[in-house]
Amino acid sequence: MLGNKLNGKLSIQRITLLAFMTALCQVSRQLLQFLPNIQPVTVILIILTLTLGIMDGLIVAVLSIILSNITLGMGVWTIAQIVSFCGIVLVTGLLIKPFFKKIPFGFMLLYAGFTGYLYGFLISLVQAPFFGIQNFLVYYASGIPFDTLHAAGNIGFYLILAPILFPLLRKFIGRYYDK
Repeated sequence: MLGNKLNGKLSIQRITLLAFMTALCQVSRQLLQFLPNIQPVTVILIILTLTLGIMDGLIVAVLSIILSNITLGMGVWTIAQIVSFCGIVLVTGLLIKPFFKKIPFGFMLLYAGFTGYLYGFLISLVQAPFFGIQNFLVYYASGIPFDTLHAAGNIGFYLILAPILFPLLRKFIGRYYDK
């Protein structure tokens, strides 16, 4: 697998790539902040995890949320966002990546949409203790319209970014790690 070639190698090239991917997530969140829950961060993390692995996905997830929330606003939701994006990275790396080469593109579009709802569920679950566990269902249900926007955005961004980022990341891996 492509990601296995990077494990344990913290080279300048890898750090640079992770910094670039973090910057891409951060800038995209800034540029699209006026659209509720429509941003390419989830899709970037999915593609990064499928190509480079769980560890790289987790690094970019944590750094991009911390950096973008410095300007967008830091609060208890920052922890929930980090946990939610890390959950998506883990699900992608553990359940999707082992079968990725056999998975049709259409299924990946559905998975990208599903992660919009998964993110909403996880963020609601993490924030439930702050609003009272008994209010979880009400809090979660009130976020479903935003999760739907997130899911639709993920499908659109996967359509756009998958044909671009997968070849770029594979080229990076081949250039620096196939020697």
